[in-house]
Amino acid sequence: MKKEVSEAVENYLETILVLSRKKPDLHAIDICDELGYSRPTVSVVVKQMKGNGLISVDEFNHISLTEKGRQIAESIYERHTAISEFFINIGVSRETALADACKIEHDISDETFECIKKHINNIKG
Repeated sequence: MKKEVSEAVENYLETILVLSRKKPDLHAIDICDELGYSRPTVSVVVKQMKGNGLISVDEFNHISLTEKGRQIAESIYERHTAISEFFINIGVSRETALADACKIEHDISDETFECIKKHINNIKG
């Protein structure tokens, strides 16, 4: 699978997805607060993502994912949650599992990820 966007942009998209589920009127400052990045840094990436058709920004500066952005975000989020769950199931602490999943979710092959999902589904019965 060829990556469409960088790991950094994947992190932004995943963050927007998660935050938008909690807060419908999402602004750049919310992303800054969540990721701990400066406003200028987030503004540059927001502009880039908007230009690439991954997000839209309305007249009130509310940020939302486009269909393309949502597909990428949901894919990364699915990987994050499944890998975290897998690690927790094999005895890794929740904190470490979440941190490690965040690192791995961007680089794991589709084949390995599908096997992890299958394993988790088998455990759940």
